[in-house]
Amino acid sequence: MGMSDVLLQSSSSTSLLGALLILLLVYIISSFLFSSRQNGSDPPGPRPLPLLGNLLLMDLQRPYNTLSELSKKYGSVFTVYFGSNKVVVLTGYKTVKEALVDHAEEFGDRDQIPVLNEFNKGHGVIWSNGESWKEMRRFALTNLRDFGMGKKVCEDKIHEECDYLIEVFKKFKGEPFDTTQPMNYAVSNIICSMVYGSRFEYDDPEFTSLVDRTNRGMQLMGTTAIRIYNLFPWIGKWFHEFREFTTLTLANINQNRRLFKLLKETLNPQMCRGFVDAYLSRMQNLEESGITNSHFHDQNLMMMVFNLFAAGTDTTSTTLRWGLLLMAKYPKIQDQVQEEINKVMGGRQVQVEDRKNLPFTDAVIHEIQRIANIVPLSLPHKTSQDVSFHGYLIKKGTTVFPHLMSVLYDESEWEKPHSFYPAHFLNKDGKFVKRDAFMPFSAGRRICLGESLARMELFIFFTTLMQRFRFTPPPGVSEEELDLTARVGLTLNPSSHKLCATSIM
Repeated sequence: MGMSDVLLQSSSSTSLLGALLILLLVYIISSFLFSSRQNGSDPPGPRPLPLLGNLLLMDLQRPYNTLSELSKKYGSVFTVYFGSNKVVVLTGYKTVKEALVDHAEEFGDRDQIPVLNEFNKGHGVIWSNGESWKEMRRFALTNLRDFGMGKKVCEDKIHEECDYLIEVFKKFKGEPFDTTQPMNYAVSNIICSMVYGSRFEYDDPEFTSLVDRTNRGMQLMGTTAIRIYNLFPWIGKWFHEFREFTTLTLANINQNRRLFKLLKETLNPQMCRGFVDAYLSRMQNLEESGITNSHFHDQNLMMMVFNLFAAGTDTTSTTLRWGLLLMAKYPKIQDQVQEEINKVMGGRQVQVEDRKNLPFTDAVIHEIQRIANIVPLSLPHKTSQDVSFHGYLIKKGTTVFPHLMSVLYDESEWEKPHSFYPAHFLNKDGKFVKRDAFMPFSAGRRICLGESLARMELFIFFTTLMQRFRFTPPPGVSEEELDLTARVGLTLNPSSHKLCATSIM
């Protein structure tokens, strides 16, 4: 054996020994962390393994299902470990409401999703905390209202967008088509008109690329690769999906920079066209006043627009697509909706005030939101301080998952929780009734700031489409064959499908 062979063998042995020592060190540290984190005051839960935690128990594609099963064994407040990250899970209406509403302050911070934190760094309104979050949320609510949220001017914008969407649907002449892009473009234009001050044409490549990249990013968030990245970022960076997500996000950042530049060049603080103008004007005023330590800066603007654009597009368009799919699957319910609309409105344009005279249609929209369950685990919360809850001590900084699916499907709150059953929202006289356990927008401090906008959009878009079209499965596909299995992403979308939209007026 030559000297080089001896050195090679020695080097190989040293590398192997080093790797084993590292694994042993990880094991010891992990064991110490788990044992130190588990004590008698913690909520109960399955015993974690070092490094992996409870991952071997989890359906990583649909963790909300595993957590529902675990709640049957451990109760409505329990602990699981995603890798080394300790998570307290809250299930059922009463427990989630008690935490998010009655203990709003303690459970009101936002935890980070690592792949998103790579870019937002705690800026914006969805992923921020503390004074920055308070100022950004206050500014967003005030200015979105100023630019129409919940007002007649917004209603007019939605009607205008409905007209464009109807024309797109008509072009298919009753042939099967995928509703994803047209619904995304139509809904996105409502938030665009508020944020940028104008809508976009559906064939504008600047607009469509922005929407399509956002939609693809939402899909990637549900992939196994990105989930692994969120658990073990040091491994996940090697995955193709992470690189694709990074490319998409950077492209959207650069595109927004170009849009901001154009808006800044034509800015008139006395006549703000939208949210970005109002934000740029505030920044300008602060700079002129010599204030340099404000929360109003370029990073917060970029992430605010990202947050508003993504949330204002995906959640509403996804819910509407579920609605059209459910109408095609349950034609008798579609019949009842269209009969009510025809009786109350005939061929005239729907108005928000018509909602009170369309109780069945309103009930169907609410039931679509409930059964679609598009954000099953909400977005992760974090405790802002130590909190005593249900007899347990939950430490400050603990990740908390409010299990919204367990609220929307709570068997003690809903007569038929796993069925599409609009009667959940009707009394014996056929009048619409509110339900306390209807919580698709979450609750408490972190309740969706665009709830009033989303409710208006859902009502006008859905009612208008029901008034104008009959939705059916493609030829050769029965209602029973329409698949209601969700496609996993940051939100739960319908699986890929096509529908026929036949004009009825």
